[in-house]
This record gives sequence, C-alpha cells and structure tokens, in this order.
Amino acid sequence: MDSGQIEAVKRQILSLEKAQRMAEFFGVLGDTNRWRILSALAVQEMRVGELAEIVGMSESAVSHQLRTLRVMRLVSHERQGRNVVYRLQDDHIVNLYKEVSEHLDEPH
Repeated sequence: MDSGQIEAVKRQILSLEKAQRMAEFFGVLGDTNRWRILSALAVQEMRVGELAEIVGMSESAVSHQLRTLRVMRLVSHERQGRNVVYRLQDDHIVNLYKEVSEHLDEPH
C-alpha cells in the first residue's frame, strides 16, 4: 500500500470511542445466560417468570440479566397491565443473534 491508501483506510476505521463502545457491547454478550435469554426472546416475547422457567434460572437472576441487556439496548420491555413483557430491542438484535448462530453452525 502507498501512503495515500494507508490514509484512506485510516479515515474509514472505527474511532477509538466507537471501538470502545463496541467492545463493551460484545463484552455484555460474553455471558452464556444472556445468550440463552436472547435466544428465547428471538422465538417470542415473554415475561420474566416464563423466561426463568425456560432458561432454568431464578426470576431474580433473569431480572438482573434483563437489566444489563436493557442498558445495552438489546432488549426492551412493555407493561401490559400487571405484567411486563420483554422482547428483543429491534431487527438489528434479531439479525445479530441469527447471524452469530448460523455462523457457529457452519461446518469448519
């Protein structure tokens, strides 16, 4: 590469701030239980008690994980009467989950 090409690539790479935010985002995804919760929510939206039963965790542990996932904007929630229903935040998160899952299922 010549110096012009190097400068062109430098202008296109992530800023340090965005790289830090991405590292934090993927750090949150470095937890097995959070992936299991995300995988359940990729199937359908549900309440904490339902998630707890499906992933085999206590409701309090699921609530704790959901708080972390909400902070990183991976899940959202909506109050429906006395219930709070959780879902994946948006199509970006659904696609991220599906892409990672499919990538890991590919033969080596």
